[in-house]
Amino acid sequence: MIFSRFGGVAALALVLSACASSPPPSQSPQAAASSPPPASSASQSATAAPGDVVTSDNVKLVANMPREAPLDGDSNLNSDLAFQGNYVFVGNFGGFTVYDISDPTKPKTVSTVACESQQNDVSVYGNLLFLSVDEPRSDETCQSKPLGMETGEGVRPWEGIRVFDISDKSAPKYVSSVATECGSHTHTMVPGKNPDTLYIYVSSPGSAGPDSGSPTCRSPHELIQIVEVPVKDPKQAKVVASPNIFPEGQGGDSFAAGCHDITAYPEKNLAAAACFGDGVLLDISDPVQPKVLQQIKDRENFQIWHSATFNNDATKVVFGDELGGGGMPTCDAKTPVTKGANAVYDIVDGKLERRGYFKMPREQTPAENCVAHNGSLIPVKGKDIMVQAWYQGGVSIWDFTDSEAPKEIGFFERGPEPQDGVIAGSWSAYYYNGYIYSSDMLRGLDVIEITDPLTDPAKSVRMADFNVQTQKAY
Repeated sequence: MIFSRFGGVAALALVLSACASSPPPSQSPQAAASSPPPASSASQSATAAPGDVVTSDNVKLVANMPREAPLDGDSNLNSDLAFQGNYVFVGNFGGFTVYDISDPTKPKTVSTVACESQQNDVSVYGNLLFLSVDEPRSDETCQSKPLGMETGEGVRPWEGIRVFDISDKSAPKYVSSVATECGSHTHTMVPGKNPDTLYIYVSSPGSAGPDSGSPTCRSPHELIQIVEVPVKDPKQAKVVASPNIFPEGQGGDSFAAGCHDITAYPEKNLAAAACFGDGVLLDISDPVQPKVLQQIKDRENFQIWHSATFNNDATKVVFGDELGGGGMPTCDAKTPVTKGANAVYDIVDGKLERRGYFKMPREQTPAENCVAHNGSLIPVKGKDIMVQAWYQGGVSIWDFTDSEAPKEIGFFERGPEPQDGVIAGSWSAYYYNGYIYSSDMLRGLDVIEITDPLTDPAKSVRMADFNVQTQKAY
């Protein structure tokens, strides 16, 4: 969600303005054929009462863990997820929560850490946990206060990456931090050739114009930052590189500069970066010096290149467009199926070639913010299947084995939230060791099961850990 960098409600206004300034294009024949809605989907969705759960026949909700104090306030929205062993770590704008998922149908709260910031996207590596901080704070600690664009004399605003020791899951401890320009909206881990060294690619939105006015974010911000973390001594973590990965520039017509999200596939020496107005394919053979293989744009259909997912063979990339920054009802009849959607690209001779689009096919009400958001592969060999969050559009499971004709095979969603205008719904939906875990911004952690001949083989795949932005082969 693009919210904090440009000032909360003001950020949403900027995005809405950008949306209004570009009229929807006519639907292309390719796009029209790419996501036919199941006959039962729209009717089921339309009759869902506020908050009621509606699913396809092959999907069921098996558990829900509501947000708990002190992370249950109006501004304490759930965000991203990470997994390790029998634990799931749930980011929240107020901190993070650790759940024991030894029995996924009965999760148990292990610990809750209060550490306020936007967005607190989370990842885990061994005994370390990392949080992204994407707003100027009074200092790097969990006791810090948010600062506006202007700061008082002697105040040095901070934003970047916070590091925690999670060797004791019941009592995580703050260890250190690394300041980064424009903060850290999201981050991506890339293990070094030496297992004692970890690299973190920091993605953060900056101003695409000449002057952002931010004390922590110089313009233009057409770069990413790479943090080196000595795993045995994380207090020595530091920024070691700030490569410009935009050989063609990003251009002044982009909503923001820099990147929103990067997905690395270290086993393939590849990364795919979703960078507001651009998609970038990278060679990360040398993690400190990524090389640009290709920079692409889709001015007709994509407003905010938000996220990227490789298929298991690294022969495809799915890029998502977060039209409206997460705050708009883009899953309606007025918005074309190619906007606020996913684009499926094949990698042919090392280059990205667009094949088709996919958008969650169930029409939502004008009160429901809905757009493509965070998802992961469901590990089925020989197939390309994803589960994905769509905010109040819920969770969609879809098959893109045929790149030109992706289709939905299952879904989970709730009816609209009863409060008018509220930003809500599933932030992230990921598959881990037999179940789908959805981080609902207001409703908490949902555990969902899909039973389907296409996805059932995934139930036998076991992962020791899972950070979605660092893909591993299965």
